[in-house]
Amino acid sequence: MKFGVNLINFGPGVGPDSMEEWVHTSEECGYHLVMTSDHIAIPEEVQSRYPAPFYEPISTLGWMSGITKSIEIGTTVFVAPYRHILETAKACSSIDQFSNGRLICGFGVGWSVQEYEALGVPYHSRGAITNEYLAALKVLWTNDIASYKGRFISFENIYTAPKPKRVPPIWVGGYSDAALKRAVDFADAWHPIRISLSNFKTTGIARLDRIANQSDKPSPDICPRIKLKVTPEAIKSEDRLAGHGTIAQIRDDLLTLEELGCQYVLFDTYNEDHTVPDHARQGISWLVTLADQILDLKQETIQS
Repeated sequence: MKFGVNLINFGPGVGPDSMEEWVHTSEECGYHLVMTSDHIAIPEEVQSRYPAPFYEPISTLGWMSGITKSIEIGTTVFVAPYRHILETAKACSSIDQFSNGRLICGFGVGWSVQEYEALGVPYHSRGAITNEYLAALKVLWTNDIASYKGRFISFENIYTAPKPKRVPPIWVGGYSDAALKRAVDFADAWHPIRISLSNFKTTGIARLDRIANQSDKPSPDICPRIKLKVTPEAIKSEDRLAGHGTIAQIRDDLLTLEELGCQYVLFDTYNEDHTVPDHARQGISWLVTLADQILDLKQETIQS
């Protein structure tokens, strides 16, 4: 199992210096992956949860490709309908070339009605648009001259060079049946976030496998993003989120995820606690603690 971190690319105090420290610390600690989040317009309902400044992920990934050497980079997640798929495909191909094949692309449908309205994209069609965009994306990444005709996007005889160094793995987020079907149909991995292990073990993975069987397709890899919060005392709630609790509880969570066959686990240190004055500083501290006390990153194992 490999381990990644969710870069805090938003909020008070965040800027090029804090993000560069975050990325370099992650690479130096031995993490395998660093991913960044996506918002373009920041209406009130986004600002209340993920406050500005919010650094846009495509430009951030291009910058990250130049300041890193070996760590994979990616998105958790692109909101697919926010950008024309030709723009997304070209930008990701270029970033994958610049990074020498280190890009992973997570996609989701998003949640902010206000942001969709600001961008002029129909909110209630976001699932259908995403499905179509992901189908078109694979055409653009694997053909020298690409054509696609759909309800929301159509193009003909588009020259695609440069193609990616490798076709970036696609991760699809979401927990609904529609999201799981999208992961089965279009993705290399399912990327659920904010999971509780009790629900994840008994319903999440079982639903994914059921939908895959119904579609006569293999189940995708499983690469969850968990909310990391280190506490001095054990959290005893049955609904405890994976990654919340003492070092011992977090270690047990990771062992369980490994037993469940997860290929990557992404750590998200942002807990939407607005009393924390510097989320980036707290997040870096937790990631260093995690690397020192739980993860044997050189061996890609969990320390006993």
